[in-house]
Amino acid sequence: MSSSIKIVSYNVNGIRAALRKGWADWVIEQDFDIVGIQEAKAFQEQVEWEALQKSGYEVYWHAAEKPGYSGVAVFTRIKPDAVHYGMGYPEFDREGRVIRLDFGDWSLLNCYFPSGTSGDIRQDVKYKFLEAFMQYIENLKKERPHLIVQGDYNIAHTEKDIHDPKGNKNSSGFLAEERSWMSTWFEKGEFTDSFRKMDPEKQKYSWWSMRSATAREQNRGWRIDYQSVSNAVSDRILAADLLNDAVHSDHCPCVLLWKMD
Repeated sequence: MSSSIKIVSYNVNGIRAALRKGWADWVIEQDFDIVGIQEAKAFQEQVEWEALQKSGYEVYWHAAEKPGYSGVAVFTRIKPDAVHYGMGYPEFDREGRVIRLDFGDWSLLNCYFPSGTSGDIRQDVKYKFLEAFMQYIENLKKERPHLIVQGDYNIAHTEKDIHDPKGNKNSSGFLAEERSWMSTWFEKGEFTDSFRKMDPEKQKYSWWSMRSATAREQNRGWRIDYQSVSNAVSDRILAADLLNDAVHSDHCPCVLLWKMD
């Protein structure tokens, strides 16, 4: 008999801050099987996660070398066959941006793409990362073709994924070159946007700017967090959604209900 699991992607914008807002209790209450976080902004030894451990979660952590910056981690109740840290590009691996867990015939990549909002230098880093990541995935697919690539991509793909497309056409995260990369990712990269597969038209967002105190209340957001699934196994997507009611961060979680076999 086939079984299903719930996989979550959540940019927590600082795991210690999220924990103070009840994040661990929320994870346990929701009974997720696998939770991937981005922007952990901490080293593993700085975080108390005993409650999650008692609830059956093991943690795999890939921190940035720079304290209080970036970093990804995965909490899982399903033991992986193997865990891989980074993607073989030292300049990005030092920033703790990619962690991969292999489960049977499929792999989960939990990722935090760079932001370019702080200026041209970081925007150039972002473009360099996108190029390197695409190459990394192309090589990985030869070995592990069945992938879930989740995380904060820091790009809103289409006008349906942003509250004000005209006003943001020159904003990092909605630039034409970034959106073109996303189109290539889904089309030539042969990935399915799980949220769009389940709801092609809905305008629902995963991030709201903290520069406006009412952005989230008014739902003036961006959808920049994704759970991409290899087209070859997209039939294993049973459900996908954005959990807008979770308020531990300026992002909200993405959730994927996944058929194990």
